[in-house]
Amino acid sequence: MTNVTLTFPDGAERSVAKGTTGLDVAKSISPSLAKRTVAMQLDGVLTDLADPIQSDATINFVSRTDPAALELIRHDAAHVMAEAVQALWPGTQVTIGPVIDNGFYYDFAKAEPFLPEDIAKIEKKMAEIIAKNQPFTKEVWSRDKAKDTFAKMGEGFKVELVDAIPEGQDLKIYRQGTWFDLCRGPHMTSTGAIGKAFKLMKFAGAYWRGDSTRPQLQRIYGTAWATEDELKAYLHQLEEAEKRDHRKLGREMDLFHFQEEAPGSVFWHPKGWTLFQTLIAYMRRAQQRAGYMEVNSPDMMEKHFWELSGHWENYGENMFTTTLPDERVFCCKPMNCPGHVQIYKHGLKSYRDLPLKIAEFGKVHRYEPSGALHGMLRVRHFTQDDAHIFITENQIMEECLKINDLMLAIYKDFGFEDIHIKLSTRPEKRVGADELWDKAEKALGDVLDEVKRRSNGRIRTELQPGEGAFYGPKLEYTLKDAIGREWQCGTTQVDFNLAGRLGAFYIDENSDKKTPVMIHRAMFGSLERFTGILIENFAGHFPLWLAPLQVVVATITSEADPYAHEVVNALKAAGLRVEPDLRNEKIGYKVREHSLAKVPVILAVGLRDAESRNVSIRRLGSQEQTVLSLPDAIATLKDESTPPDLRG
Repeated sequence: MTNVTLTFPDGAERSVAKGTTGLDVAKSISPSLAKRTVAMQLDGVLTDLADPIQSDATINFVSRTDPAALELIRHDAAHVMAEAVQALWPGTQVTIGPVIDNGFYYDFAKAEPFLPEDIAKIEKKMAEIIAKNQPFTKEVWSRDKAKDTFAKMGEGFKVELVDAIPEGQDLKIYRQGTWFDLCRGPHMTSTGAIGKAFKLMKFAGAYWRGDSTRPQLQRIYGTAWATEDELKAYLHQLEEAEKRDHRKLGREMDLFHFQEEAPGSVFWHPKGWTLFQTLIAYMRRAQQRAGYMEVNSPDMMEKHFWELSGHWENYGENMFTTTLPDERVFCCKPMNCPGHVQIYKHGLKSYRDLPLKIAEFGKVHRYEPSGALHGMLRVRHFTQDDAHIFITENQIMEECLKINDLMLAIYKDFGFEDIHIKLSTRPEKRVGADELWDKAEKALGDVLDEVKRRSNGRIRTELQPGEGAFYGPKLEYTLKDAIGREWQCGTTQVDFNLAGRLGAFYIDENSDKKTPVMIHRAMFGSLERFTGILIENFAGHFPLWLAPLQVVVATITSEADPYAHEVVNALKAAGLRVEPDLRNEKIGYKVREHSLAKVPVILAVGLRDAESRNVSIRRLGSQEQTVLSLPDAIATLKDESTPPDLRG
């Protein structure tokens, strides 16, 4: 009998008969290991514990509390939810049920709509199925058997899914008791391993295969976790996120609004625009210190230009176009990079001119489906803090590290210090030769290794195969906010392709023409999105330097109006953003109203304050008040309102 060699995480090796299952291996080590193991990884690939092992491999046993098992818990919960729905409403068809971030969903074809009270019914039935602890078992069927079986069951959507599976791929069926479904797997050993830490979240509509011309289905979203404490923490995070929703706070703070007539575009109100411009001013100072030259490129350029750059072929479905009376087709720019290459090309460049850093707060336009739009976090029209650095190949490491250091310093100024950097490599749809991609990916990999070394492992890193831009690999900077959510913001992309496609070159030390390497760089990313992230991170309670309205001077009595005007003028002269509130209302009413609008500081002034030249300071979120002289109050607030990059 042929044997295979298994290598364990500690480096130990064991020889077993070819075809031995993972469960048999676990049992041979110890009954307790077999009992707590729900799946295994062979050469890093998650697979069923009951699968036979056919070749030498590294093996790792996965318990349900391992991070690797979380996806399986959610996948299994989706199957149990589908069984529960069909048990409660016979004749309902199941379609697809994937795992998603923080949970899962399943789409159903059901004659009658689900009702809100159905959530509790489905959860109860799911708990009963889980309690039965039915084993998950895998079978491989022929295509004809699968189609015939599902057709007889009235599962027309499953028949279509069978037809979509490429010839030569195994057609897998997973059973849990008498219920079964078409599925790629893997699954845990039994339904009982799912546990009790699950909850169904909401119903939604969906089209079959995402096509609006196909049948409309009903989707049920759920979440599942390894422990009930993790579930409670997640539900608490959702509650906090709802309170912090930037769309809700945007209304309360009078920052912006949206309208159906301009989907995915922001209508900025004065206070919101002040916040937006504060961010731009901060980034402009940072870029100037780092040697960037600010430019501006056209919002619309002819289609031929985008064909040369490769955008039309690889990104055309996301671009807005218009045809003029002379039949010339123009495109609203989805990116700034081709325009920056044109600016670079004006005037002969030498290797001595490199690195050359061009930055723009450029308006870009990208078509997003209506269903994907989400306030300022997913828009069609936005501003990028975009920059392109033209360099020689041997300058890649140095310039990427400079970008990294600048990004980390900027994020720290905004309170983000838990950073996750992901290396996204070549996508299937791309431009350029593989050898150029090899060089670009090697360069960014070396940069990431150096960043990790410098941080002593503090910065988390991750590889994302196939997630790069069509013209080059990229580093994606992900920030964790105050309630633990992660947001992808900045990017650094190394591009060996675009400059050459658009005819850019420099003269090297041997007087030869060479194509520059381009680094595409954004730090906030979309300023609209970053603004939304900041609103939610701070729950609208901005640090004083960021707050669009920093101070309100509220009178206690109308007799203090002249003094209030004097205080307002003095604060404005000190550079603060301040407004008076002289309305004939009680001070308690004024304080509550401005607190709801998230004004950080309220200065209450009455006749006695006017006589003593004092002010009473009330801070957002505090019931206490501090009495200071007007000069001391101005000095304190001026210091607090100084942006972090301008402090000594």
